[in-house]
Amino acid sequence: MLESISLSQYELVYNAFSFTVAVMGAATAFLFLNRGQVAPVYRTAISISGLVTLIAMYHYVRIASSWAEAFTVGNGQIATSGIGFNDAYRYVDWLLTVPLLLIELILVMKLSRSETFAKATKLGFLAALMVVLGYPGEISTDAGTRWLWWSLSMIPFLVIVYDLFFGLKQSIDSQPEGARGLVSAARWVTVVSWMFYPIVFTLPMIGLTGGGATTAVQVGYTIADIVAKAGFGVLIYMIAVRKSEAEPDFAMSSAAPLQAKPSTT
Repeated sequence: MLESISLSQYELVYNAFSFTVAVMGAATAFLFLNRGQVAPVYRTAISISGLVTLIAMYHYVRIASSWAEAFTVGNGQIATSGIGFNDAYRYVDWLLTVPLLLIELILVMKLSRSETFAKATKLGFLAALMVVLGYPGEISTDAGTRWLWWSLSMIPFLVIVYDLFFGLKQSIDSQPEGARGLVSAARWVTVVSWMFYPIVFTLPMIGLTGGGATTAVQVGYTIADIVAKAGFGVLIYMIAVRKSEAEPDFAMSSAAPLQAKPSTT
């Protein structure tokens, strides 16, 4: 509960939010500024990666502002201000960004048009459904209600995990050798980082209470977002670079400016 949070816990959470704003901003700048370093076919994936971190940066600004407004701090003391902390910003962010994270992975794999559409539609829908099902439990203080909605949201989550590891296996095996390991790593990063969310969600339901629970949940979600969005976005960029190197036309055009011009004398 916010009422029992300590000053050190408040500062830890606020500093985590502030750090995430900086990380998401830096990732956004990096992805958009380096978009031209990959072959045109992969630039949409890089653009979506940058869009994900841009959306996350905006929402973390709002989250940090809401957190600051929820408390009054002075003379080393902290108290609630009477203004509630709006955790809905986080779920709105996830509703937008989580489906996009899967779509950017599908796009950078350069599957056939029909397979790209089918996989992106299916995984994007499941990701949005997972977020929607989790929200009623997040805002509930009843453990039974939280467990119910957690269980329901885990259904699309498990389908996504299955699809990533089995549905995309053949597609991953067909990737260029230089990028195959990175594509497989991106799949693992997605699953492992996303596992943070259902684990953090359960912390108030397994005995953690008061300010400790609030702090653990907010910091836990924040760490997961950094890895799943900024870290994943840079990994997508690395995959696009490796796969661009395997594109003959792009490799030749990139090397052309480095070739010495013939002498005119």
